[in-house]
Amino acid sequence: MGCCEATNPDLEGPVPASDRGEPVEPFDRRTALKGLAALAGGLTLAGCSQPGEAAPLRLAFCGQLLCVVPYEVTRARGHFASQGLDVELVYTRGGNAAMQALVGGSVEYAGTSFDVALQAAANGASIRRFVSTGRLPLFALATSPARREDIRSVADLENRTVAISGLGNADHALLLFLLDRAGVVSTRVRFATIGTNVFDALRIGQVDAAMLQEPALTLIAAAGGREVVNFMDIEEAERHLGGPYEFMGVAVRAAERDSRLAEMRRLGAALEAGLQDTRTIPVRDIVAALPQALVAGSDAGQLAAIIERYRRSLYPEHVTIDVEAARRVARAQEIAGILEAGRVDLNAVIDTAALAG
Repeated sequence: MGCCEATNPDLEGPVPASDRGEPVEPFDRRTALKGLAALAGGLTLAGCSQPGEAAPLRLAFCGQLLCVVPYEVTRARGHFASQGLDVELVYTRGGNAAMQALVGGSVEYAGTSFDVALQAAANGASIRRFVSTGRLPLFALATSPARREDIRSVADLENRTVAISGLGNADHALLLFLLDRAGVVSTRVRFATIGTNVFDALRIGQVDAAMLQEPALTLIAAAGGREVVNFMDIEEAERHLGGPYEFMGVAVRAAERDSRLAEMRRLGAALEAGLQDTRTIPVRDIVAALPQALVAGSDAGQLAAIIERYRRSLYPEHVTIDVEAARRVARAQEIAGILEAGRVDLNAVIDTAALAG
């Protein structure tokens, strides 16, 4: 149950250069998923460093654009290097692939949505989530242009058809959580599972409303649709969800938590500096920090406007995990029937002590 797919499905593996400006070897996702244990040994050998040099670290994460931003800003602004870390950012097609790479041992850290971390823990993965880089889900509920005046609130979804990427996916769970909080019986809403390309179906009115990501949200608004709830806005999240909703963050294998603790703290410090930059530096510098392969073909002006609109809402000031925000995600999965109540001990997944020292 991934949060998203890569914005550019051809962008996989490490970014073209590490913080040192040196080329890195490509990362074969198929190998990672089919032979993770064997690959882990190979990466350990490849990652050996000379005395006095930082050992290379691989951080795999979902390649969705708005998830990527703080990591690329942290790299481009030199915050990994300033902490003595040589971090290779490994792009994967969705958070599940990043988590599988972590659990299988082919990377040292994984950045995923919290719903992916919960599912991994529910399936027996022993991981510790210790950093938060995103406090809101990357979705909004919007109407088709034809239903702009008919659907003005969550209550108006009754007897309407709402498009989602798939049953049990993050957008479905979030929508069910929203309906529950609004007192709307979910059986009175029809769900259309369309996949990630819901924009055209919404634009031409095949469905009444949909859960969208950017830039589809910007495009449907321009076409005359209405934003009903925008979960990427912190004030709307407070109103409709009760507060932040833990999203993107970094996990480590539990067995390595103690041995990597000093490294984890340096990684957290680097990412916190990157978050602060992401919230404050000129947006043109943020766009410049992104790999060209990621933004190729995009409308640069539109991209800059999207980042500017959401960056102070999406990205927290600090990397400390908000436990209540994490509980909201767990509750959403329970309401959606994805996670059995009580199956995952949040205290065993979330490591708030790691960065406290």
